[in-house]
Amino acid sequence: MPITPQHLQYVLRLADTALILGQRNTEWSGHGPILEEDIALSNMSLDLIGQARLLYTHAAALEQQLTGKQRTEDDYAYFRTEREFANYTLVELPHYGPLAGTAQTEKDYAVTIVRNFLYSTLMAHLWSALANSTDEQLAAIAAKSIKETTYHVHHAGEWLIRFGDGTDESHRRAQAALDYLMPYTREFFSADAVEDVIAAAGIGPRTSELETAWLEDVRATLDEATLTLPEAVRHVSTGKHGEHSEHMGFVLAEMQSLARQHPGATW
Repeated sequence: MPITPQHLQYVLRLADTALILGQRNTEWSGHGPILEEDIALSNMSLDLIGQARLLYTHAAALEQQLTGKQRTEDDYAYFRTEREFANYTLVELPHYGPLAGTAQTEKDYAVTIVRNFLYSTLMAHLWSALANSTDEQLAAIAAKSIKETTYHVHHAGEWLIRFGDGTDESHRRAQAALDYLMPYTREFFSADAVEDVIAAAGIGPRTSELETAWLEDVRATLDEATLTLPEAVRHVSTGKHGEHSEHMGFVLAEMQSLARQHPGATW
């Protein structure tokens, strides 16, 4: 199978999104609302970072074939700039919503749960499609990731129902988180030249082809949670094109600082 720049970009897009969400969710380690959730979020973060590592290793092999340049997973994670990352904007947002007064506001678990639900529901469909990819390595990564993502969907969905159909306060916070985050999901399904090439080569689907099934799953859970799907917006975020929110630089600063202070170090 001939390697194209779009093939490499697509794999990096998947890897970057998994890595940044994994990094965000690790912020609950040692700070979870209850011990069980502390452990659950840490384990799911490890799942996401593990997926990112597999994808970065695959990206390195693709890039070597494409350009002859040798890269490692650490090169991709720690030594690229903000504009070089291609993750969805949704995953880089902090754990608090628009009602927060300052950057020091306490994290809101409803925001974390809603984000994990929206993203993992998408990935359950996308990994299933990628399991049939003409890229055999990507198909193998997808087959492994489906099992992990199925649990992520279950975990987030169960908590979303508890929040939405719980107390007045938990319902309010879950609805506020949904209203805040749902507009960012438009980026999932926005068409671009990368996905056109990927679809033509049989490597993966256009994500827009998954939108109907994704929305059906989202609606079913929201109905059970007595939450209301927000009205659609027109704006489309652009993280997958390297144009990020103001929050991305802070995520990278924390994640990359040690590696950049000691380049070439191993541990």
